[in-house]
Amino acid sequence: MQSQVDNKQVDSGAGSNQSQGFLPCWSCRGPFQVGDLFCPTCEAMLPPGQRNHFDRLGLEVAYDIDMAALDRAYFDLQRRLHPDRFATRTPRERALSQQQATSINEAYETLKDSLKRADYLVHLKGVKVFTEGCNQINDPVILMEAMELREELAETDAPEDVDRIAKATQDDIEDCEIGMSLAFKGGDLEGACSLITRLKFLRKLADEVRAHRAKLGKA
Repeated sequence: MQSQVDNKQVDSGAGSNQSQGFLPCWSCRGPFQVGDLFCPTCEAMLPPGQRNHFDRLGLEVAYDIDMAALDRAYFDLQRRLHPDRFATRTPRERALSQQQATSINEAYETLKDSLKRADYLVHLKGVKVFTEGCNQINDPVILMEAMELREELAETDAPEDVDRIAKATQDDIEDCEIGMSLAFKGGDLEGACSLITRLKFLRKLADEVRAHRAKLGKA
Protein backbone atom coordinates (compact mmCIF):
# COMPACT_ATOMS: atom_id res chain seq x y z
CA MET A 1 0.00 0.00 0.00
CA GLN A 2 1.29 3.43 -0.89
CA SER A 3 2.34 5.21 2.31
CA GLN A 4 3.55 8.58 1.06
CA VAL A 5 1.15 11.46 1.86
CA ASP A 6 1.06 14.19 -0.77
CA ASN A 7 -1.30 17.13 -1.03
CA LYS A 8 -0.98 17.08 -4.80
CA GLN A 9 -1.47 14.34 -7.41
CA VAL A 10 -0.11 10.97 -6.35
CA ASP A 11 0.56 9.12 -9.60
CA SER A 12 -0.26 9.06 -13.31
CA GLY A 13 -2.54 6.04 -12.93
CA ALA A 14 -5.28 8.27 -11.57
CA GLY A 15 -5.03 10.72 -14.47
CA SER A 16 -8.59 10.29 -15.67
CA ASN A 17 -9.99 10.86 -12.19
CA GLN A 18 -7.73 13.86 -11.61
CA SER A 19 -8.92 15.46 -14.84
CA GLN A 20 -12.45 15.28 -13.43
CA GLY A 21 -11.46 16.90 -10.11
CA PHE A 22 -10.72 13.64 -8.26
CA LEU A 23 -7.57 12.44 -6.51
CA PRO A 24 -6.60 8.99 -5.17
CA CYS A 25 -6.86 8.38 -1.42
CA TRP A 26 -3.50 7.81 0.29
CA SER A 27 -4.98 4.85 2.18
CA CYS A 28 -7.24 2.87 -0.16
CA ARG A 29 -6.47 4.58 -3.50
CA GLY A 30 -10.16 5.24 -4.00
CA PRO A 31 -11.16 8.56 -5.63
CA PHE A 32 -12.04 11.62 -3.61
CA GLN A 33 -12.83 15.20 -4.61
CA VAL A 34 -10.57 18.11 -3.73
CA GLY A 35 -11.99 19.61 -0.56
CA ASP A 36 -13.17 16.36 1.01
CA LEU A 37 -12.16 15.89 4.64
CA PHE A 38 -12.61 12.12 4.56
CA CYS A 39 -12.25 9.49 1.86
CA PRO A 40 -15.77 8.45 0.74
CA THR A 41 -14.53 4.86 0.28
CA CYS A 42 -12.52 4.05 3.42
CA GLU A 43 -13.36 7.15 5.54
CA ALA A 44 -9.68 7.90 6.18
CA MET A 45 -8.76 11.48 7.06
CA LEU A 46 -7.39 13.30 4.01
CA PRO A 47 -4.67 15.99 3.74
CA PRO A 48 -5.83 19.62 3.55
CA GLY A 49 -4.52 20.18 0.03
CA GLN A 50 -3.82 23.46 -1.74
CA ARG A 51 -6.97 25.55 -1.38
CA ASN A 52 -7.56 29.21 -0.74
CA HIS A 53 -9.08 30.33 2.56
CA PHE A 54 -12.45 31.22 1.06
CA ASP A 55 -12.86 27.85 -0.63
CA ARG A 56 -11.72 26.02 2.50
CA LEU A 57 -14.60 27.56 4.44
CA GLY A 58 -17.13 27.32 1.61
CA LEU A 59 -17.34 31.07 0.95
CA GLU A 60 -17.34 33.14 -2.21
CA VAL A 61 -14.03 34.88 -2.94
CA ALA A 62 -15.01 38.44 -2.04
CA TYR A 63 -14.23 41.18 0.47
CA ASP A 64 -17.82 41.35 1.73
CA ILE A 65 -18.62 38.05 3.39
CA ASP A 66 -21.40 36.82 5.64
CA MET A 67 -19.72 36.76 9.05
CA ALA A 68 -22.42 34.50 10.51
CA ALA A 69 -21.83 32.02 7.67
CA LEU A 70 -18.09 32.22 8.33
CA ASP A 71 -18.62 31.39 12.00
CA ARG A 72 -21.00 28.53 11.20
CA ALA A 73 -18.60 26.97 8.70
CA TYR A 74 -15.64 27.30 11.04
CA PHE A 75 -17.29 25.87 14.14
CA ASP A 76 -18.83 23.02 12.14
CA LEU A 77 -15.40 22.07 10.80
CA GLN A 78 -13.85 22.44 14.26
CA ARG A 79 -16.45 20.03 15.62
CA ARG A 80 -15.77 17.51 12.86
CA LEU A 81 -12.00 17.79 13.36
CA HIS A 82 -11.96 17.68 17.17
CA PRO A 83 -8.97 15.58 18.40
CA ASP A 84 -11.24 13.34 20.49
CA ARG A 85 -12.77 12.00 17.28
CA PHE A 86 -9.39 10.65 16.16
CA ALA A 87 -7.96 9.31 19.40
CA THR A 88 -8.23 5.70 18.14
CA ARG A 89 -7.18 6.42 14.54
CA THR A 90 -3.76 5.73 13.05
CA PRO A 91 -0.86 8.11 13.76
CA ARG A 92 -1.04 9.33 10.16
CA GLU A 93 -4.72 10.20 10.44
CA ARG A 94 -4.13 12.00 13.72
CA ALA A 95 -1.36 14.01 12.06
CA LEU A 96 -3.59 14.79 9.08
CA SER A 97 -6.42 15.90 11.36
CA GLN A 98 -4.01 18.35 12.98
CA GLN A 99 -2.97 19.63 9.55
CA GLN A 100 -6.61 20.10 8.61
CA ALA A 101 -7.34 21.93 11.88
CA THR A 102 -4.33 24.21 11.37
CA SER A 103 -5.45 25.08 7.84
CA ILE A 104 -9.01 25.81 9.01
CA ASN A 105 -7.76 28.00 11.88
CA GLU A 106 -5.50 29.99 9.56
CA ALA A 107 -8.35 30.51 7.09
CA TYR A 108 -10.72 31.67 9.83
CA GLU A 109 -8.25 34.03 11.50
CA THR A 110 -7.53 35.64 8.12
CA LEU A 111 -11.08 36.03 6.89
CA LYS A 112 -12.69 37.24 10.10
CA ASP A 113 -10.47 40.36 10.17
CA SER A 114 -11.30 43.00 7.56
CA LEU A 115 -7.69 44.09 7.06
CA LYS A 116 -6.23 40.59 6.85
CA ARG A 117 -9.06 39.59 4.52
CA ALA A 118 -8.37 42.55 2.20
CA ASP A 119 -4.63 41.81 2.20
CA TYR A 120 -5.29 38.17 1.38
CA LEU A 121 -7.78 39.04 -1.35
CA VAL A 122 -5.42 41.33 -3.26
CA HIS A 123 -2.76 38.62 -2.90
CA LEU A 124 -5.12 36.13 -4.56
CA LYS A 125 -5.65 38.65 -7.34
CA GLY A 126 -1.91 38.85 -7.99
CA VAL A 127 -0.90 42.00 -6.11
CA LYS A 128 2.32 41.77 -4.10
CA VAL A 129 1.51 42.58 -0.46
CA PHE A 130 4.00 44.34 1.81
CA THR A 131 3.75 44.63 5.59
CA GLU A 132 2.96 48.33 5.25
CA GLY A 133 0.23 47.62 2.70
CA CYS A 134 0.14 46.52 -0.95
CA ASN A 135 2.32 48.54 -3.30
CA GLN A 136 1.55 51.99 -1.88
CA ILE A 137 4.13 52.20 0.90
CA ASN A 138 5.56 55.49 -0.41
CA ASP A 139 2.21 57.29 -0.72
CA PRO A 140 3.12 60.80 0.57
CA VAL A 141 -0.48 61.68 1.50
CA ILE A 142 -0.82 58.64 3.75
CA LEU A 143 2.61 59.12 5.28
CA MET A 144 1.96 62.79 6.01
CA GLU A 145 -1.42 62.02 7.59
CA ALA A 146 0.12 59.38 9.83
CA MET A 147 2.95 61.68 10.90
CA GLU A 148 0.63 64.60 11.72
CA LEU A 149 -1.79 62.49 13.73
CA ARG A 150 1.01 60.87 15.73
CA GLU A 151 2.58 64.26 16.47
CA GLU A 152 -0.79 65.63 17.60
CA LEU A 153 -1.28 62.65 19.91
CA ALA A 154 2.23 62.88 21.36
CA GLU A 155 1.86 66.58 22.14
CA THR A 156 -1.36 66.40 24.13
CA ASP A 157 -2.04 65.37 27.71
CA ALA A 158 -5.67 66.52 27.68
CA PRO A 159 -8.10 63.57 27.92
CA GLU A 160 -10.66 65.38 25.76
CA ASP A 161 -8.10 65.75 22.96
CA VAL A 162 -7.22 62.07 23.19
CA ASP A 163 -10.93 61.21 23.03
CA ARG A 164 -11.32 63.40 19.95
CA ILE A 165 -8.37 61.75 18.20
CA ALA A 166 -9.69 58.31 19.16
CA LYS A 167 -13.13 59.05 17.70
CA ALA A 168 -11.69 60.57 14.53
CA THR A 169 -9.43 57.54 14.09
CA GLN A 170 -12.30 55.08 14.55
CA ASP A 171 -14.44 57.04 12.08
CA ASP A 172 -11.60 56.96 9.55
CA ILE A 173 -11.18 53.21 10.06
CA GLU A 174 -14.86 52.64 9.33
CA ASP A 175 -14.63 54.88 6.25
CA CYS A 176 -11.65 52.84 5.01
CA GLU A 177 -13.56 49.59 5.39
CA ILE A 178 -16.52 51.01 3.47
CA GLY A 179 -14.17 52.29 0.80
CA MET A 180 -12.46 48.91 0.46
CA SER A 181 -15.83 47.24 -0.01
CA LEU A 182 -16.66 49.61 -2.86
CA ALA A 183 -13.19 49.27 -4.39
CA PHE A 184 -13.30 45.47 -4.46
CA LYS A 185 -16.83 45.46 -5.86
CA GLY A 186 -15.70 47.81 -8.62
CA GLY A 187 -12.52 45.87 -9.38
CA ASP A 188 -10.35 48.82 -8.33
CA LEU A 189 -7.33 46.98 -6.88
CA GLU A 190 -5.14 50.09 -6.86
CA GLY A 191 -7.74 51.92 -4.82
CA ALA A 192 -8.16 48.95 -2.50
CA CYS A 193 -4.39 48.81 -1.94
CA SER A 194 -4.23 52.49 -1.05
CA LEU A 195 -7.03 52.03 1.47
CA ILE A 196 -5.36 48.93 2.92
CA THR A 197 -2.20 50.95 3.51
CA ARG A 198 -4.14 53.77 5.16
CA LEU A 199 -6.05 51.33 7.33
CA LYS A 200 -2.80 49.79 8.57
CA PHE A 201 -1.55 53.20 9.65
CA LEU A 202 -4.89 54.00 11.29
CA ARG A 203 -4.89 50.75 13.24
CA LYS A 204 -1.40 51.48 14.49
CA LEU A 205 -2.59 54.93 15.52
CA ALA A 206 -5.56 53.40 17.36
CA ASP A 207 -3.11 51.21 19.30
CA GLU A 208 -1.05 54.30 20.14
CA VAL A 209 -4.18 56.13 21.31
CA ARG A 210 -4.98 53.26 23.69
CA ALA A 211 -1.42 53.30 25.00
CA HIS A 212 -1.58 57.08 25.47
CA ARG A 213 -4.86 56.76 27.37
CA ALA A 214 -3.30 54.17 29.66
CA LYS A 215 -0.37 56.52 30.25
CA LEU A 216 -2.79 59.25 31.28
CA GLY A 217 -4.58 56.83 33.58
CA LYS A 218 -7.73 56.65 31.47
CA ALA A 219 -8.95 53.24 30.29
